[in-house]
Parts: sequence; C-alpha cells; structure tokens
Amino acid sequence: MKESVAILCAGGPAPGINTVVSTIAKVFLKDDYRVLGIHNGYQNLFNGEAEVVDINFHFADRIFNVGGSALRMSRNKPKDHEFNSDFFTNNNVKLLVTIGGDDTASTANRLTKYLQEQDVELQNIHVPKTIDNDIPLPHNAPTFGFNSAKNEGVHIGHTIYEDARTSDNWFVVSAMGRSAGHLAFEIGLSCHFPIIVIPEMFNKTEITFDKIVGLIISSMIKRRLDGVLHGVAMVSEGVFHFLSDDEIRNSGIDFTFDEHGHPELGNVSKAHIFNVLVQKRLKELGIEIKSRPAELGYELRCCHPVAYDLTHCTMLGLGVSKLFRQGHTGCIVSVDYEGNIIPVFLSDIEDTQTGKIPPRGVNIDSELAQMVFNDMHVIDPSDYEAANDLVDNPEVFDFFNILNWEFNPKAVRP
Repeated sequence: MKESVAILCAGGPAPGINTVVSTIAKVFLKDDYRVLGIHNGYQNLFNGEAEVVDINFHFADRIFNVGGSALRMSRNKPKDHEFNSDFFTNNNVKLLVTIGGDDTASTANRLTKYLQEQDVELQNIHVPKTIDNDIPLPHNAPTFGFNSAKNEGVHIGHTIYEDARTSDNWFVVSAMGRSAGHLAFEIGLSCHFPIIVIPEMFNKTEITFDKIVGLIISSMIKRRLDGVLHGVAMVSEGVFHFLSDDEIRNSGIDFTFDEHGHPELGNVSKAHIFNVLVQKRLKELGIEIKSRPAELGYELRCCHPVAYDLTHCTMLGLGVSKLFRQGHTGCIVSVDYEGNIIPVFLSDIEDTQTGKIPPRGVNIDSELAQMVFNDMHVIDPSDYEAANDLVDNPEVFDFFNILNWEFNPKAVRP
C-alpha cells in the first residue's frame, strides 16, 4: 500500500488554511505519497467513521488562494482513552499534519505521546493557525490568518469610524480573541480608535464590567471636552473569559447557561452587551451620547488570505515537508524573519501540569503597548477640573485610576 500523509483542520476557520493544505498536498504528491484530507477534525478519527477525501493536484490547485477550509472543521477534543491507531495503520499513514490553534496543538501533543507509547511509526507536525495570534511562536512570529483577519477588521473598522464621524455618534465594537487581545489591539491601533480595551490591560486590577464601561466613558468624556462628539471604542471579547460567573450573572444581561451553570458566551453579541451597559451608565450620569454596537467576529474568519498569509502559509507547507524529511515529530512548524524553517517542540512549550499550550497574550510592557495605551484619548488628572462640568467625580473615570496604573505624563512625551 502506498504511504500516506493525512491532514486535518480543527478549531475555527482562519484565512490561509487552504493555502497550507494545497502546498502540503502538492509537495507530497510530487514525492508519490497519497494525500488524505480528513473532514471534521478529530471528531471521527478514532471511531472508524472518518470521512476522507483523496486530494489530487487539481483539488489542491483549485483551493490554494481561497478563504475558509475545503476540509470541514470541528472543535471536538478527544480524551486520551479515545485514542487508537487504527486509522493510521489501515491507511499506512506516515505523517499526520494537524492545522489548528492552541487546543488542536494540545490534542496533537497528547496524541503524539500516545502513538509513541504504542510504538506506531507515525510523525506528527502541527501548523499553527488562529486569528487570535495567541500561540507562543518564537521571535513573536504571527500565527497564520491573523494578518488577513486584521486586514479585514481594519477595512470594516475604517467604515465604522467614518460612520461615527459622519453622524456624530459612537460605536462600541467587539473583536474576536478568546483569551488574548491581539486582534482588538492591532485593529484599534490601525484605525486610530480613541480607546482600546483588552484583557492584558488588567494586570494590576481585576476585570469587571464596571471598569470596562468606565474606560469607554472616560474616552467619551475626554472627546466631548475636546469638542469631538464621535468615536469608536474597541473591546476584545477576551475580557469575558476573565470575568467571574458571578460578575456575568449580576450584570443585568440575560444569558443562557450550560449544564454546568456557566454562561454560554457564544450565544450573545459582546458588543451589544458592552453598549447596553455603557448606555445604562450614561443615563445614570445624565450624559446624552448616542452609541451603537458593532461586532467583528465571524466576518473575519473566512476572508481570502492577504499576500502576507499566502506567502507565510506556503512557507509553512513547504516547512512541513522539510521537518518530515528531517525526522521531526511532535512539533510545530514555524518560520523566522529570515525565512528559515524552525521546529518548535510541543513538549518545550506545554504546561507541565495540564499538557496544554499556554496562550500568548499582548505584551503589555512592550514599548509599542506602552506608547499606545499612554496615548489613548481618555481622562487623566489634568482633565479633572474641566470634567467637573460633566461629572461630579471625574477621578472615577480616570483611565489610569481604573487600571491602577501610575500616571506618568512623560511616558510618551518626555
């Protein structure tokens, strides 16, 4: 039986998946391997019901620059006791390529250990995919799909900002990012939004709805003092994952809850929630500012990859072939800024207690982050006197007070 390479995609879509699949297929077909595309990720890989497509050149050539994923995806995460090697031995699979984010990488890590224990001669190479950009790659290299999603988000963000300016109102925007604020941060930065809120900012205080709302209203007040009646507040959906269940229950927003009593955050618009809470607080303050919610979510996941990701994903696909020929397994393929292929071993970056890959957040102490956040259009102590005309207690809306950060006026302009 001909030796095979199997490819699966798991988690959520990201621009560039098809480019990776296409490149891997073309390279290994040229080397006379059978290339198997597995639908639905890990979902049926171990129960004998895997749906497989034989990928030929024409299939690969047709999809390389298209958004979405030609291989259907699933978020299924099999338990260790569900693993078996039947699919791999029955199809003479020599390489399993997993394309996904941190959860997919963690599952691949566990699977690699299992196969080694079973003495199965199978290599596993993981291609890091997520628009969240939260996989800890060397040299802070971006995950593929991030730049394309950011580009799409910036395009929408510019339109939203123009609408705000045209109609003299505000938009409260929420961007995807399960546990890291990269997408919200870089879209907000690229669009010159006056206030950006990401979970990493709360490094010296607990995240609460009241503080998030306070940061947004801080910018609204500051802009009004400066005669600017419009604006856009960008909030990462990742803040939700650091809010306590009690904080969410007590927010006054109606949520559905799962069988464990946890709020089902995927069923709600985060932007809508933030906007409702902002409007409620503005009414309590007696300040009339119109704001509308806008969500940057699923619109970003299946757009066509931009040139950066087309190049990057092609390099990653070629890198899979190189690492395979070098005998590597249980690793992530990465590309440095000089175009060199680097294996990142899952065992070196996993949490030793959980076996999971810890997410990479925005480095809040970096010079870029410090410059951006110290230059937000927000209330600081120098605005207290003027702000007294709008609120009785302007210090409550002091950006730096809310975050428990030290106010240093020389941080940006020494």
